[in-house]
Amino acid sequence: MTADDLVELELMLNRFRRLMAELMGAALHRNTFEAWEIGLVMDFQTCEVDPRRRLETLRAYQKAVERQLEIGPGPPMKLSEYLQHKMTRRPTMP
Repeated sequence: MTADDLVELELMLNRFRRLMAELMGAALHRNTFEAWEIGLVMDFQTCEVDPRRRLETLRAYQKAVERQLEIGPGPPMKLSEYLQHKMTRRPTMP
């Protein structure tokens, strides 16, 4: 990765963290978004997350994306991708 790529990745990670803070607070406080942020917000709205576990799920998702962005390039995975990966990794007991 070049220095420019690292800077871009760091900016993406900071924007992602800000977006997650807004989603966890249940209110978006800005009116300009990157294209990938819009995709994440739209995906977030379509995902069915147990309201009792919403914050726990979002915190785990945020950690997974932070790990993803530490390893390689973005954009961040969508919440639906994270939930699908989580379901295939640890199937529920019957």
